[in-house]
Amino acid sequence: MAALPKLDRIDINILAKLQQNGRLSNVDLAEAVGLSPSPCLARVRRLEEAGYIAGYNARLQLSKLVEHITVFTEVTLNDHKREDFIKFEADIRRNEALQECHLVSGGYDYLLKFVVKSVARYQELMESILDRNIGVEKYFSYIVIKTVFDRGAVPFKSLSEDPH
Repeated sequence: MAALPKLDRIDINILAKLQQNGRLSNVDLAEAVGLSPSPCLARVRRLEEAGYIAGYNARLQLSKLVEHITVFTEVTLNDHKREDFIKFEADIRRNEALQECHLVSGGYDYLLKFVVKSVARYQELMESILDRNIGVEKYFSYIVIKTVFDRGAVPFKSLSEDPH
């Protein structure tokens, strides 16, 4: 496995700009990061090939398109052997409504984020998960009433800065 290329300030700026707007033209991106278009494009391709850029997509305004709810679910497993986690993770990822799955520390094992059509559909989904015997001991559901904001992008530039 080849070593990942080291990121410099310009690479970080390219990633931050693309995260804000993946539709930026190469010319506009180059201008924004202080490069000419050809070296900028070469850097973007290198970042893509190295896997730093996982893909490009459009953020949909789902509330304008379909009725839906978002549900965060805390899941606690019956047992905590390595194979229990592997079994749960392999099975749970098959759910199309599951948008995120995080193994967490604290009072439960996983935090899941579902987007479904209705509470009834969510309940059907959870009953199906329980019926599959994938090790769920208990779960707690939190239905989102209102999304106050969703940044959509992480603060990559500040995360990558060395404070020292």
